[in-house]
Amino acid sequence: MRLILAEPFKSLWAGRDAFEAVEALQGQVYRELEGRRTLRTEVGGRGYFVKIHRGIGWGEIVKNLLSARLPVLGAGQEWRAIQRLHEVGVPTMTAVAYGERGGNPAARHSFIITEELEPTIDLEQLTLDWLQQPPEPRLKRALIERVAQMLGTMHRAGVNHRDCYICHFLLHTDTPASADDLRLSVIDLHRAQVRSRVPRRWRDKDLAGLYFSALGIGLTRRDGLRFLRTYFQRPLRQVLRDEARLLAWMDGKAQRLQARYARKYAPGARP
Repeated sequence: MRLILAEPFKSLWAGRDAFEAVEALQGQVYRELEGRRTLRTEVGGRGYFVKIHRGIGWGEIVKNLLSARLPVLGAGQEWRAIQRLHEVGVPTMTAVAYGERGGNPAARHSFIITEELEPTIDLEQLTLDWLQQPPEPRLKRALIERVAQMLGTMHRAGVNHRDCYICHFLLHTDTPASADDLRLSVIDLHRAQVRSRVPRRWRDKDLAGLYFSALGIGLTRRDGLRFLRTYFQRPLRQVLRDEARLLAWMDGKAQRLQARYARKYAPGARP
């Protein structure tokens, strides 16, 4: 068994079974799946997000593996990813409680509690009206470069996200964001993997996920080149040469996705 508690849960659960205590927490439930529960709770007037993993069973594990998907076996993946990102200076959540018990991976009971990041807005919501109301150019460039820096640092530190979409980057809004003063945090790391080095396959999946989630918000080719130069930390000419296959694949898939979207929502199209 492994158990790490910081305040306020260290005092709140003193002398109690932490695994029973976490199951008793009440609040707004965001996700309720077989084997996993996510909710927001408040303690002492502060908000916290709680993720409880109860084991998904051997059947689900085998099904994931046969589908070439890596199953999430507990809260340990998110805990390790958060700790690694703090080590390398990538802003993310702060974990205040983590527990794991049980040797059977199909029935392991685990949890993680993180401090709520507020006030924030995710980049998907922030960019919803960028096509109709383009942002201030310097702010847009600063956001693109900051996301590229964060993702590049994550990957060089051996962490890949596996749900790398713009909605998982939060802009802090406690002060007005500007090109010279903005704060971003990356969240939702429950599927993240931590290694000494991110394999190219998983690096490319993160890059593709981020790219596809940003389609349709009005980014230009120049914006994309700015991201690539910052992410790879190499001269742009070298990036375009070395990553030609990846860039061609992403561009081709993006065109197919946009064509499919256009057909689906064309006048007279069947729902």
